Amino acid sequence: MISKQIFIISAVAVGAALTGCAQPGLGGSNYSRSQVRGEQSVRLGIIETVRDVQIDAPRDGGGTLIGAALGGIGGSTIGGGSRANAVGAIAGAVLGGIAGQAIEKSQNERKGVEVTVRLEGGKLIAVTQEKDEEFRIGDRVRILSGQGVTRVSRL
Repeated sequence: MISKQIFIISAVAVGAALTGCAQPGLGGSNYSRSQVRGEQSVRLGIIETVRDVQIDAPRDGGGTLIGAALGGIGGSTIGGGSRANAVGAIAGAVLGGIAGQAIEKSQNERKGVEVTVRLEGGKLIAVTQEKDEEFRIGDRVRILSGQGVTRVSRL
């Protein structure tokens, strides 16, 4: 009985740690360490269209595993015999895994924006990034490109 309680406490602690892990930012003002001090090309333009999008951040499956473990433990306490405990553990693990996956997905999704910009010279480009600033049609913006990353920010 004690080992079950220790396992539950450990699983909850790991789940809280995984849920609290910050995903790296994908907005115009977020830079990875390798992008710092690198040269970037600068272009200027005007916003033509703005569209809200959803960015799916990668999931590592930790929510599913933790949910399944907790559900299995919780389910195993249901019932009076070993067969009922086993059925409860399996049902709890399945339901816990589904719930954990849904929680992990909701924690990792990000609000994004797809911005279409008419560059000086007339060329149109579109950039999708995390929504960390508001863009409106007609805004003057700068587009920074370098090291495989392009970002848009208002002037």
